[in-house]
Amino acid sequence: MTEAAVHAALCWSTIGCAILVLAVLCLVTAPYGRHSRGGWGPTIGATPGWILMEAPAPLGMALLFALGEARSAPVIACLVLFEAHYLHRAFVFPWRRRGAGRPVPLVIVAFGFVFNCLNAYLNGRWLFHLAPPLGATWLLDPRFLGGAGLFILGLAVNLHADEVLRRLRPAGADGYAVPRGGLFRFVSSPNYLGEIVEWSGWALLTWSLPGAAFAVSTVANLGPRALAHHAWYRRTFPDYPAERKALIPFVL
Repeated sequence: MTEAAVHAALCWSTIGCAILVLAVLCLVTAPYGRHSRGGWGPTIGATPGWILMEAPAPLGMALLFALGEARSAPVIACLVLFEAHYLHRAFVFPWRRRGAGRPVPLVIVAFGFVFNCLNAYLNGRWLFHLAPPLGATWLLDPRFLGGAGLFILGLAVNLHADEVLRRLRPAGADGYAVPRGGLFRFVSSPNYLGEIVEWSGWALLTWSLPGAAFAVSTVANLGPRALAHHAWYRRTFPDYPAERKALIPFVL
């Protein structure tokens, strides 16, 4: 069996697993952050756990680029967008977030580590070796332009929402409050909405099966998390804005 065939099988398996994860997470809320609870085995500090979980994505993508063959402008653009998200997510965000002292179960970190290793391989190997050559004209293709626009929009939403959440607590403080401003006027989890928009844009701009697998996996992981956050806010704060939705403004 060729690597291309194995790669495609892994992409479809990832999509299948994402559908299963979606079903499970609609029934069981992942036990970290505000949903932390005992009974999930050994734990690790949130900051080192987050770095360990996320670092394989930017490091793996950079390594695959170095080992790959494609060096066209569209490929470089894809690499820059991917790294713009993950270098911040892996090495900046963990040190800036409030409440970083909470432990996270090692099993959650392990799942994230494995997914990011696999995802970096699927997308990096495709872009830098297995994909048909992407010439400079791809930069003007509506799929690339639309996808890049969605990616940048989603990244901006994600970063702004993270900053709003960070400013809710003074340095060294713990606890939660109702976030306000930006897209928090409309949804409880604009940070998750931003990530979903980002990786949907990624699927469009790469026009690839691994890109689609990543987008589906993002929805499967963050969609139920947003619903759980929304329910938690409503239980915890009696005056929580009634008009605010969980993830999609005016809809869900």
